[in-house]
Amino acid sequence: MTINCRGKLIDLSSPKVMGILNITPDSFHDGGQFVNSAEALKHAEKMLAEGATFIDIGGMSSRPGAELITASEELNRVLPVVQSIVKHLPEAIISVDTLHAEVAKAVLEAGAHIINDISAGRYDVEMIATVARYKAPFIIMHMQGLPADMQQAPHYADVVNEVYDFFAERLKACHKAGIIDTILDPGYGFGKTVEHNYTLLRNQSFFANLNQPVLAGLSRKSMICKVLHVNPDKALNGTTAANMLALLNGAQILRVHDVKEAVECVRIWEAYQKPVL
Repeated sequence: MTINCRGKLIDLSSPKVMGILNITPDSFHDGGQFVNSAEALKHAEKMLAEGATFIDIGGMSSRPGAELITASEELNRVLPVVQSIVKHLPEAIISVDTLHAEVAKAVLEAGAHIINDISAGRYDVEMIATVARYKAPFIIMHMQGLPADMQQAPHYADVVNEVYDFFAERLKACHKAGIIDTILDPGYGFGKTVEHNYTLLRNQSFFANLNQPVLAGLSRKSMICKVLHVNPDKALNGTTAANMLALLNGAQILRVHDVKEAVECVRIWEAYQKPVL
């Protein structure tokens, strides 16, 4: 399976790692660490050196309870970082995490390659058309509600089938608009209980029936912290265990804070699949 990242072809027959670059003051794990372009560029360079294929830049926290920010505020945070990485790290494949079409347009014009929308194009009606116009891959994430309210008693009759049906409907809309490459993200932690999350993870391979690559974003999330009774700073070991389960259940991309450990997880998975003698 290959995706065309605006002229850069990425072969996903071997799983890839997406490094998280939060340039927000309030993200749940690393908020405030990379808020200026110099710090962000240094961290992006580190993640690429550790083996990241993608750098996912986020200018708005989507942690449970977070309020949405305006497109202009988000753009003020994100655009200088995109421009800096494009200039200094031209090998990087840049994903931008946004639900604003205005932000998507600006960063794609600046040289970003992928748009990662937690609302899957439902929040801004111009998003899907914008992504299609720039021939960019689109990450479709499932979320029940919005960050401000998504963890207030999430409910499903059948979480796996409901997420599957959501993907099918969103894929139809994307393909009708002309988006060629799409990536499915089950949205672990976005409007789901711990039980919902592990049910999805256990059945993640079911989404392969949609013939699209699957991204798993499990890094240091509450589904790990609540099981281990730790805070996110102590959740790296649990994240690695969850990432391996995601790979065994068909994930082609791991979205993580800790690139080195995720790359090592992929290498162990590859040896398990086909040991090198």
